[in-house]
Amino acid sequence: MAGESERRAAAPQWFADLLGSRHWIRRTEPFPHVYARDVFAPEFYQRLADEFERARDDHPDRFGKVAEGYGATGIRLTELSDGPLAVFQSREWHDVIAGVAGVDATGDVEASLHCHPVDSPRGWPHNDLAPAWFAGAAPGPGEVRVPDSTVDTKTGPRTAGVEARETVRAVTLLFYLANSPWEPGDGGETALFSRGERGARAAKAVPPLNNSMVMFECTPRSWHAFAGANTAERNCVVMWLHRPKADVVRRWGGDRIVQW
Repeated sequence: MAGESERRAAAPQWFADLLGSRHWIRRTEPFPHVYARDVFAPEFYQRLADEFERARDDHPDRFGKVAEGYGATGIRLTELSDGPLAVFQSREWHDVIAGVAGVDATGDVEASLHCHPVDSPRGWPHNDLAPAWFAGAAPGPGEVRVPDSTVDTKTGPRTAGVEARETVRAVTLLFYLANSPWEPGDGGETALFSRGERGARAAKAVPPLNNSMVMFECTPRSWHAFAGANTAERNCVVMWLHRPKADVVRRWGGDRIVQW
């Protein structure tokens, strides 16, 4: 596999015991991203996959359409009771991912389960450099903030008297789980692009192999999309870390933020 090994940041022992492979792979094309197989220890991965299946079996009516024109349905992790999937909203996971990405993240986390039915349509290239609003003060060390019902995460309207902060997505992560065994030709990959035009040809395709993930910093050129043509359901956890809006404005300019 092309790329160099990326050693994960130190983590508390209880958390480190959940993790599998000790090296992740850093790639540079078509934009910087990190790929990993065997992310979690086998026993913990199975708990995650089982929890995904339980969530879908117990709450099928709560898996709503993710976006207009997009084939996936999804449910936010905040809508589920605490269980193994809560690891994706932990400060420990946040800090590992932020450290690998080299991003000074705020502690604000969005995370959802996504399910693409068989033969879902191909998505369109997008870079995820989009706003996200969170209630309350910025999280302190060791804390995380997740979306709640008092603030519209995408556009910011909020319940009277509620303070909210505008952040911008800083890191995108897709973790694949509860999928059928995948072979080349089965489709459902995450396509990575060197340019963002609709109809652009993917420069790389990341297969939806169970217990694997791809992650990358959200920038004006982090173009990616669901590849479509999947012969089986494609399931994953999608999560985002965030950074202050001012950081994005300084680095790329406010006009590069993609409004909803």
